Amino acid sequence: MLKRLTRHGNSWALVIDKPILELLKIDPQAPLEISTDGQTLIVSPIRDAEREAKFKAALEEINAKYAPALKKLAQ
Repeated sequence: MLKRLTRHGNSWALVIDKPILELLKIDPQAPLEISTDGQTLIVSPIRDAEREAKFKAALEEINAKYAPALKKLAQ
């Protein structure tokens, strides 16, 4: 997909299409982190740290509880 910058007051804006925003679960109030590697612009949604911690804890609990069954399924 090719995009061009759009004039927005005294600045320039990059308009992100709605299907991409929906795919990434980004809404207008979502905080975004913008970074670069010197050649590429990287825009990433900042996820809720508390929710991510709860998810990781639940994942570890499930892995500990069902490790043997998961290993059998992987074979």
